[in-house]
Order: sequence, then C-alpha cells, then structure tokens
Amino acid sequence: MINMLDYAEYIKIFIGLLAIVNPLGAIPLFISMTAGESSSQRRQTINQVGIGVMLILLVSLFFGEPILHLFGITIDSFRVGGGILVLLMAIAMLHAKTSPIRQTDEEADESIDKESVAIVPLAMPLLAGPGAISTVILAAHKSTGVVHYMTVALGIILLSLVVWGVLRLSPWIEKHISATGINIFTRIMGLILAAIAIEFIANGMKGLFPALA
Repeated sequence: MINMLDYAEYIKIFIGLLAIVNPLGAIPLFISMTAGESSSQRRQTINQVGIGVMLILLVSLFFGEPILHLFGITIDSFRVGGGILVLLMAIAMLHAKTSPIRQTDEEADESIDKESVAIVPLAMPLLAGPGAISTVILAAHKSTGVVHYMTVALGIILLSLVVWGVLRLSPWIEKHISATGINIFTRIMGLILAAIAIEFIANGMKGLFPALA
C-alpha cells in the first residue's frame, strides 16, 4: 500500500514553505549583501544559495524526526513550538519586516565582513531558517513511506529552483517592482503563514491534550 497524502495537502505544504522562505522579500537584503560582487560572482552566489537551501531542507526532511526522538521530543510538542515560531515570523511579515528569528541585526552586521554570504546568512537562516526547517519536519511526519518522502523532497527541489530563479531575476525585479509591491506580497504571504501556524498549534494541542479534540 502506498502511503500518501491528498494532492491538495502537498500543494498546501509547498505554498506554506514558499510563504516562509519568501524569496521575493529577501531580494533587498540579497542585493545589499552582494553589492560589491561582479556579475559572475553574483551568479556563483545565487547557485550556492539555491543548492544550500535544497540541502538544508532535504537534511531536515530525512533526519529531522530521528533527531527529535534522540532528544525525547514528541512531535506534538514540536508542532506547538514550531507553530509559535512560524506565527512570530508571520506577524513580522504582516508588518513587512524581517523577523529577528531569521536573522538578528548582529548577524546582518557580521555578514558584511564575510567573503561569501551564500550559505550564511542567505541560505540559512534568511531563507531556510528555523521556520522552514520546522515546517519540513512536520510535513515529513504527516505520512510514511518512500513515495511520501520523495513527493515532499520534489517540492523542496522545486522550491529551491524558485529561489534560484527569483534571485537571478533580482535586478529586474528591483527595477520593476517597488518596495511597496514587495511589502504587499510579503504581507499576503504573512497572512497565509499565520493561518498555517495556527493549524500547527491547534493540531499539537489536540495531540498533547486529547480532551480538546
């Protein structure tokens, strides 16, 4: 028997990850951090960011839940904790701000002095941060079987290609879409993210306190 979720659930997982990663909202930071790079260096940085996001989320998919078991953390406790984390990110996005959960001011200042910003802080924690990692681990737990994991992995690969494509188009996007336009998109993604976060918390609470169900 093939254990899979409904196709709508996989679409929901992908949209949730897209909202959390929010590559469009990361464009201003990406441009400022790569301002001193040549075109070839920037392309190399973009390639490294795409690969970094993919590898971080794939490792979370296949090894995240065993790590939770290693520390004795139940999936329901992780749902509540991850839901709160994602909700805080959503609230920051509704205010069109970068959540300090993704990157603090100190990390942003430190990144200026680094030769390469592709993996840290762009790939992690700016794009594939705690919220995205939590969402992937919870998505992995929704079903079992190779087909389920491969479907989620395919979604992660597609997401990485979207990140790569958006960053490649960043000069064009910067010229044709104003900061207001990016902020509007970020707020819409934040609203979607808030709804997903509440669902995480509600499901976790039901698992921890069965009487609530």
